Amino acid sequence: MLLVAPNAGGVPGDPTPPGITPVYSPAFPANGWFRGSVTLSWLVLDPESIILNTTGCEPKTFTADTPGTPVTCTAESDGGTNSGTVKIKLDRTPPVVSAGAERVADANGWYNRPFTVSFAGTDATSVIAGCSPPTRYGGPDLASASVVGSCTDTAGNVATATLSFKYDATAPTLFAVTKKPGNRSAEVAWRKSTDTQLVEVMRAPGRKGQGESAVYRGSETGFRDTGLIVGRKYEYRVIGIDEAANRAEQKLDLVATGALLSPAPAERVTSPPNLTWTPVKKASYYNVQLIRGRKVLSAWPTSPGYRLRRTWMYKGRRYRLRPGVYRWYVWPGYGQISAARYGRRPLGSSTFVVTG
Repeated sequence: MLLVAPNAGGVPGDPTPPGITPVYSPAFPANGWFRGSVTLSWLVLDPESIILNTTGCEPKTFTADTPGTPVTCTAESDGGTNSGTVKIKLDRTPPVVSAGAERVADANGWYNRPFTVSFAGTDATSVIAGCSPPTRYGGPDLASASVVGSCTDTAGNVATATLSFKYDATAPTLFAVTKKPGNRSAEVAWRKSTDTQLVEVMRAPGRKGQGESAVYRGSETGFRDTGLIVGRKYEYRVIGIDEAANRAEQKLDLVATGALLSPAPAERVTSPPNLTWTPVKKASYYNVQLIRGRKVLSAWPTSPGYRLRRTWMYKGRRYRLRPGVYRWYVWPGYGQISAARYGRRPLGSSTFVVTG
């Protein structure tokens, strides 16, 4: 509504043009930006003379976003002409906000270590006044984690953005990791947690002269490594890997054996060892011989194993398991023991060391 102050009769020689004042509904905001429809009216006053005419002073309602539409009201009285100009800045549209991670996911769409999420915004009408500060995420582990932030434009409109992601910084679990020597081979076994996607076994020394090489990759709970060199020490690293590429590792050491399995070659023992070897097909018994400078034992077990004792009798003489190096041999026997029908060569020979 145009508000014109009447003058009953006017004042001859009025030296002052009309006063023009904008009137806003709703009231003019402190930051200069309207966030909804606004109606602009004008208050035109001249207490000394009559308002003769006005131009552009009719009320106007603004509904569309605008960075600053100029509006002018001009009024004339006996005191002259005056104009008032204002700019209507209206932004009712929230800004466009984006959330971004400082790096791409670490593995298979998963993050496995802390990272920072930053927020940025754009606004087609008023500029961005500010955004949420960067947020550091380091847990908890979730397959559907998220970080939310916001930006505010100069008009006071607020919008949010969400970054959704998968986060797992916890390694899988390997347990009950065991080794079992075989004839120039080793059986390595393990159990794993349900989140373990892959198991990798590294061996040092590796294959084909490598210092270390992978000898197994898969999802099973064990494997058999072959082609080992008797007497050589091998280190196995059993590594469990989950979908987020977190890794758990356990190590095993093993001295490769031939057909004579335990003790391992040159193994140090403090108590009478249990001698074991690879079974031979159709063998009905075995001959075990123990040497310490000379032969000190010969026995004929029917199974592929023989438990030594602290003392024993051999050829009418009592022997004691004293500290020192012992070498032992095993021959397979066939038929009756009395027939003394042995294999053409022993299964092998090995040593152990008694330390106490």
